[in-house]
Amino acid sequence: MSGVIAAGRRHLPGGWADLGRQLGIWFGFAVLYQLARGFADRKPASVAFANGRAVVDFETHVTHRLYELTLQNFVDQRHLLETAVSWTYWNSEFTVVGLTVLWVYLRRNDAFTGFRNSILLANLIGLVGYVVVPTAPPRLLGVGFADQHRDGLVSLAANPYAAMPSLHAADALIVGVVMFGLCRSRWAKAFWAAWPVWVWFAVMATGNHFWLDCMAGVAVALLAMVVVYNGRIRATLAVRPA
Repeated sequence: MSGVIAAGRRHLPGGWADLGRQLGIWFGFAVLYQLARGFADRKPASVAFANGRAVVDFETHVTHRLYELTLQNFVDQRHLLETAVSWTYWNSEFTVVGLTVLWVYLRRNDAFTGFRNSILLANLIGLVGYVVVPTAPPRLLGVGFADQHRDGLVSLAANPYAAMPSLHAADALIVGVVMFGLCRSRWAKAFWAAWPVWVWFAVMATGNHFWLDCMAGVAVALLAMVVVYNGRIRATLAVRPA
């Protein structure tokens, strides 16, 4: 037992107690997500579909076509690309976010709090949007998209009417910006600079989000980062001696 405690002191920035506290924060947010999903589910599905069709009407009015359909048709003709965008959709939100948060916590702990708070604030804003304005994704609207989610994971682990704003888009931008700033390798910087754009492409090509959903997600991410990092900068300046 003493060896485990000693290992925690050596390898964990704040020891086991701090790790437990951070896990409590993340699991607490997961519970909050499920509660918000429960509130959203109380609204008739017709509301989510009406909001989704409003997005369709807006995009077709502005661009006179649904470019997301073109992306999906392009991807569906290329098996490797189809596999890549599907993997990205399923893993960018939880696997990649989770691993990058863990890496920053262990390796660049000085940047962890800002990173964590930006992710949590963006997701909190998104949850409010899902409760107030539930929106069906493109693949459920009957406007030509293929619905490839038939394994039940959506119904078990996610809110099916959480298209607006796209938290995939929001979290990818926050992850890309933070990791670009923290990584030293030029190859790593190039990868994380491209990451948000790739995720936006993937979520549209899989029929899960419109470009308007992604733009809303980008706005949410920028708002969250401005609030978090502006507050941290002000706090830093406040403690400096005159």
